[in-house]
Amino acid sequence: MEQKITAKEFTMNVLNGLAIGAVVVLIPGALLGELTKALVPGMPQLAMVATALKLSTSMMGLVCGIMIGMNFKFSPIQSASLGLATMFAAGAANIVDGALVLKGTGDIINMGLTAALGAWVIMKLGNQLKAYTILVIPPIVLVVVGSIGKIMLPYVMLITKLIGNGIASLLTLQPIIMCILLAIIFSILIMSPITTVGIALAISLSGIGSGAANLGVCAAGFGFAIMGWAVNTRGTSLAHFIGSPKMSMPNVIKKPAVMLPIICTAACCGVLAAVLNITGTPMSAGFGFSGLVGPLNYLNAAEVGWNVVTVGKALIAFVAGPIFFNIVFKHVFTKVIPLVTEEDYYLDVK
Repeated sequence: MEQKITAKEFTMNVLNGLAIGAVVVLIPGALLGELTKALVPGMPQLAMVATALKLSTSMMGLVCGIMIGMNFKFSPIQSASLGLATMFAAGAANIVDGALVLKGTGDIINMGLTAALGAWVIMKLGNQLKAYTILVIPPIVLVVVGSIGKIMLPYVMLITKLIGNGIASLLTLQPIIMCILLAIIFSILIMSPITTVGIALAISLSGIGSGAANLGVCAAGFGFAIMGWAVNTRGTSLAHFIGSPKMSMPNVIKKPAVMLPIICTAACCGVLAAVLNITGTPMSAGFGFSGLVGPLNYLNAAEVGWNVVTVGKALIAFVAGPIFFNIVFKHVFTKVIPLVTEEDYYLDVK
């Protein structure tokens, strides 16, 4: 029998699955990535751990698809089939010189579209197949839905390219204005299905622009942790800046006003990027505090290297600033101008 579900419930099931799936695969690398990278030269046996972390990242399509299936309360067979189709369409797995190569996370927008199509197909078929489910669902969802998603991939990726071109035009502006706008834009992008890292790589965002982008992501990560500190578990709150604030994407869709404190904080952090000359590379832009990628790349790229001044700047820009400004704007938007409440930031993560 076909499931009955509203358009809003359908959309939230997909977005929640994408958000939680993204965090699940990114957390291992965020916690251990930079540490493992630093230790591997002296401890070659840790190369296996580095491989596991890369594999985790490239499995985002599979994990997101399965998470979305679980949100729809699909059977294990249906959820796994949805995961396979989403993984195939994501773009992280490709054939290079006859070998299957996994690289990057894939396009999360295409993951969502493919998973949504797959979920619709599974719901249409419902439980009509009964004993034949295991024979029919996996090939139909993987081959038909996965192939449609794969065909859509290059067109969906144009969205990232167009946004990247728009952001690139900001790089000609006066530094402080540029940094403020970049920080705000990246604080918003990290809360959408669009990949901030992909945008940064597409336009080769480096120098102070990369630093501002990272601080915008920091504003979102620390912001959602602080705003929901009283209503979420400690682990959920910490995961916003240790992993990715993208896990709160469904909250943003439900009530866009929750972004107001974060946007204001991002603007202030953009000023910090310009004043403290916080820089980065195209590879580090978009990560923020996650895995310490942002601060470590700033410290490694600093002309004077690691010293008391640069470490102090990193702590102010990547930790103290985002925390301080978020606390200030939390008070402003929950007490002075009460447009949001702490309950708006609640996440039901099981």
